[in-house]
Amino acid sequence: MKFLSLVLFSAGLVATSPAAFAQKAYGPGVSDTEIKIGNAIPYSGPASAYGIIGEAESAYYNMINAKGGVNGRKINFISYDDAYSPPKTVEQVRKLVEQDGILAYTGPSCTPCNAAIHKYMNQKKVPHLFLLTGASKWYDPEHFPWTVPLYPSYEDEGRFAGKYFKQTNPDGKIAILYQNDDAGKDPVKGFKAGLGDDVSKIVAERSYEITQPTIDSEIAALKASGAEKVFIMATPKFGAQALKKIGELNWKPLIYITKVTSGIKNVLIPAGVENSTGVLSALFMKEPSDPRWADSPDMKEYFAFMKEWMPNKDPNDTAIVSGYIAAWMTVKVLRECGDNLTRENVLKVATNQKDVVHPLVLPGITLSITPDDYSGYKAHQMMRFNGTTWEPFGPLTRADAL
Repeated sequence: MKFLSLVLFSAGLVATSPAAFAQKAYGPGVSDTEIKIGNAIPYSGPASAYGIIGEAESAYYNMINAKGGVNGRKINFISYDDAYSPPKTVEQVRKLVEQDGILAYTGPSCTPCNAAIHKYMNQKKVPHLFLLTGASKWYDPEHFPWTVPLYPSYEDEGRFAGKYFKQTNPDGKIAILYQNDDAGKDPVKGFKAGLGDDVSKIVAERSYEITQPTIDSEIAALKASGAEKVFIMATPKFGAQALKKIGELNWKPLIYITKVTSGIKNVLIPAGVENSTGVLSALFMKEPSDPRWADSPDMKEYFAFMKEWMPNKDPNDTAIVSGYIAAWMTVKVLRECGDNLTRENVLKVATNQKDVVHPLVLPGITLSITPDDYSGYKAHQMMRFNGTTWEPFGPLTRADAL
């Protein structure tokens, strides 16, 4: 009888061991009480308008911690200033990985800065997650599986604009302004692909460096070309300068601006509403100032978050929205990891997201990331700025239909 009891007891252990005796698995920066993550953000320098992204992420994690954290663990978020300088980014990221010992690097902005750490993060096998940039190099899970973007493809966005220009005033001459790095070159590549045979209508292209004080001479040269349509990819400071200068020159082209240029607070209003009204873009996020979304649950939650956790900041700043979404996705992934908080499992969970409807995304647009396809968003909505907010027109445009 004793032998039989021992056999039955042992069998019970085997039967219940997967659930009853599951072991916690921790990577760097994780304990029973803490999850350490981080990033580098340009809190200063020529793209300091993006500093609010890091502030929004920090505020979001503070909110989560105040509610008990993620599965009982508080998030320790470390965010350093890289001043939009790739060498500085390298320095700060090495500190985060090799000294601070973060589990994951998540929610960063800046294309050239992330490019500078692209190989390093993949060699170190550190999750490099939810980049707020759509450069084509991020969509390469075969060679760089540890880098996962959270932004629509710049090339796809350019194709949307090219297709639209091809269909609108097809005989019109076209001019292009772009930032002289991957963030600017990728949208232009897609734009030309979208134009197809109409690429011959391009009569002027001008690029600028992020270190320039102004781009007045570039805009003057584009106007002199006689162009009737303009495609602009610029960070907020230079986007505002471009639209303002176009207005000052009394130039009246059809203007398309990319998403990074579309902020009402930090681009369109500084440029002058009279110069911004009528510009076009293709967007995927809701605009907080748009009264259409005032009663939507996700917008109510967002404004409640802003009131409590960022009370002195403007909720209409779309850079805050980007940081909010990146932090939301990070928390979602960490929760789904449960007690298996290794770097390998964080990557696995982050790259197995199906039809996610995250906060502040436009109706009909979802996010899907698979191990073989990191281009999470497949649709955009064409918009026109009416002087107050962005107004949609036409149906959703799908990237896979271009």
